[in-house]
Amino acid sequence: MVDRIDPARMAFDFDGVLADTMRLFLQIAQIEFGITSIEYEDITDYDLEECLALESHVIDAIIDRILDGRCNHWLQPIPGAINILTKIAQQTNKLLFVTARPSADSLDEWINHVLPAVAATMEIVATGSFDKKVGILLQHKMAYFVEDRLETCFALAAAGIRPILFRQPWNRQEHPFTEVSDWQALAKLIDFNGYKPTP
Repeated sequence: MVDRIDPARMAFDFDGVLADTMRLFLQIAQIEFGITSIEYEDITDYDLEECLALESHVIDAIIDRILDGRCNHWLQPIPGAINILTKIAQQTNKLLFVTARPSADSLDEWINHVLPAVAATMEIVATGSFDKKVGILLQHKMAYFVEDRLETCFALAAAGIRPILFRQPWNRQEHPFTEVSDWQALAKLIDFNGYKPTP
């Protein structure tokens, strides 16, 4: 269990933490490819080819649609995320998202749409690689990171950053990290009352 989290020293992954990206994957699969046999709980591995009976070119085509933002009008935030992130931003005057996506171009407009009240406080860093997240977080002096990819959590912990694993069907392997099942559970870990702005 972590100590109460300073909201000014925490950052967030995008896909699977803020954005319900895997449900978007399933929606595109159904609407554009006629695939109706896959359930959310079937996505038991971050490498989709390992857990889904789909041809690789179909998976790649769906991921391309997600990455280029063509289907952002279908993308929904994970329940509870907006209220908690708004509260953090209003207290700390900053929100940092770090994603392994190759570009943040398609994310800025979407985040500004779902979090309009605090848009000016946000920074989105696209690293293009899971391995580069640690460096960005250290550069920003972040102590906590909310992440859904278990392998990344191990890299974070090795660098002295405390991972908070956001529970998803694809991270159900054994691990030593603090885990939350939803945004309400995450909010209970955050020290909102004890937050003191840096002078």
